[in-house]
Amino acid sequence: MEETASHPRLYLGVESAPDFGDPRGELAALLGGCGFFRLNWRGKISVTGKDRVRWLHNMVTNNVRDLPVNRGNYNFVLNAQGRILGDMYIYNRGESLVIDTDCAQVEPLLTAMKRFIIMDKVEMNRVRPMMICFGICGPEAEHVLTANRFEVKGMDPLEIRELEAGMVIARGPASKPGWYEIWLSMAEEGMTGIKLDAGARGVGTQALEWWRILHGIPQYGQDIRDRDLPQETGQMQALSFTKGCYIGQEIVERIRSRGQVHRKFAGFEFDGDLPAPGKVESEGRTVAEITSAVRVPSGSAEKNIGLGYVRREVAEAGPQVDLGGQKARIVDLPFVI
Repeated sequence: MEETASHPRLYLGVESAPDFGDPRGELAALLGGCGFFRLNWRGKISVTGKDRVRWLHNMVTNNVRDLPVNRGNYNFVLNAQGRILGDMYIYNRGESLVIDTDCAQVEPLLTAMKRFIIMDKVEMNRVRPMMICFGICGPEAEHVLTANRFEVKGMDPLEIRELEAGMVIARGPASKPGWYEIWLSMAEEGMTGIKLDAGARGVGTQALEWWRILHGIPQYGQDIRDRDLPQETGQMQALSFTKGCYIGQEIVERIRSRGQVHRKFAGFEFDGDLPAPGKVESEGRTVAEITSAVRVPSGSAEKNIGLGYVRREVAEAGPQVDLGGQKARIVDLPFVI
């Protein structure tokens, strides 16, 4: 990688390079080529013990019990009121289950979940030595990885494969097209080097944030908070309605049986200036809430887009909406790219 990183800034609580001198070009690589980046804001939790599968299955919103070895799925952890305490990917590694989440969520999730280990033979610990994670993303990612002798052909979403020298490669979920991750321990980082010499461009967090919003992917702590209900977020891939009881399941089932929630997660295209995130009220009630807003490159120009929530009756009245004097259009996610 020849690019020179700009001065690090905080991204999801971790110092990261916002760009490598050309964020517009870096986004173009993610959308049309291949980008390469350090995922230093992601952390891992290992769940071990003979009761690990049954216990974790009863803690989260998706079906962990029936995960094949080296496969994963997306999950929420809820409180008893059905509000979202965190999100994660869970992978079955055979002798353990691995939770992959943001570093900022690791300690809160450990604190919240360990309280429910009572008579169970279960241990939850940060993966140590710490895992070093790299991301590769773009429509050319499979070609670039294959050219660099990584065996990724035929990988399913959320499949992981063991590579030489203890490395693991994971394919991203269906919501993240062209996304792969390489995991390795700190001890192995210097040995591998992780240099993708065939067609990968270094990208920073600015381009990754644009890419995330364009794909309509909510970020926990920003677009998903501990006051939100699972169905409001639209992330139905995190929910199993056949797995039986788990914390908060009664609320999730009640919402399902009633057919809908009062608001939904959506995209916004803004006219004029970019709005500040926050709630929008009309006649004393909240009609929408903007949670993420960015000015993103679009061809030779730019456009203002965002993510957030909108009352269902407002969305059903038509795509055009007045957000407290700010004209906007409600769009289905992901955005047309």
